[in-house]
Amino acid sequence: MITSTSQSNSRAVKALRKTAVILVWLLLWQIIATAVNKEILIVSPVVTAKRLVELATQGEFWLLSLMTLIRIIKGYLIGIVVGTAAAVLTANIKIADEFLKPLLSVIRATPVASFIILALVWIRRDNVPLFATSLIVIPIIWANVTQGIYSADRDLLEMAKVFGFSKRKKLFKIYVPSVMPFFFAGCSTAIGLAWKSGVAAEVLSLPSLSIGKELYYSKIYIETADLFAWTVVVITLSMILEKLLKKVLSGIGGRQ
Repeated sequence: MITSTSQSNSRAVKALRKTAVILVWLLLWQIIATAVNKEILIVSPVVTAKRLVELATQGEFWLLSLMTLIRIIKGYLIGIVVGTAAAVLTANIKIADEFLKPLLSVIRATPVASFIILALVWIRRDNVPLFATSLIVIPIIWANVTQGIYSADRDLLEMAKVFGFSKRKKLFKIYVPSVMPFFFAGCSTAIGLAWKSGVAAEVLSLPSLSIGKELYYSKIYIETADLFAWTVVVITLSMILEKLLKKVLSGIGGRQ
C-alpha cells in the first residue's frame, strides 16, 4: 500500500515537472515573440494555438496528416524489412558482405537532401517521401541487426552444434533472442529520423495531400502562423509515433 502510494506520488511529481518545463518554454516563446513584435518573423504560442484549432476544424487537415503518416509508416516498414534482410544476408554470406558494405557506407555518408533531389528525377513525387524514409531506416536496422547476430552467445552455438539443433531451432532459440534487443533499439532510433526525413522529402517533392506541402506554401506565402501550426503538428505526431512504437516494442519484448 505504501509502495503504491509512493509510486503515485512519484508519477505526480514527474508530471508536474514536465508541465512546469513546458510552461517555461512556452513563456520564453511568448517573451521572444513579444520582444520581436513582428508576426511575419515569429508568432506567439496563443496565435499558433488559435491557428491550429482553426486548421483542426477543417476536414482536409486530418486527411493531410493521415496521408503523411501513411507515407512515412510505409517507408519505415519497408526500411525495416530491407534492413533486416540485408543484415541476415551480409552476416551469413561473406561475398555479399564485401559487395554491399560500400553501399551501406554511401547511404550513411550522403545527405538525405541529395537522395531526395535524385529521387525527384527517378520516381514519381508522391513516392519520394517513402523512398527517403526507407533509405534513412535501412542502414540503422542493418547495422543493429548485424550487431545482434554477431553478439549471439558462442557457447550456446557450440552447445546447439553438439546437440544437433536444426537450423530453425538454432534461429529461434539462439539468434532471435540475441538480435531482438538490437532490433528494438534500431527501430526506436529510426522512427524519429524516418519522420524527419519523410517530412523533409515532402517539403522538397510537394506530393499531393501532405504536411510538407503545407509547410512549403506557408513559407512561400509568408503565412507564419500556418508555418508554426503545422510545425507543432509535425512535432506532436512524431512524439505520438515514438510513444506508440515504444509501447508496441515493450509489449512484444514482454511476451518473449
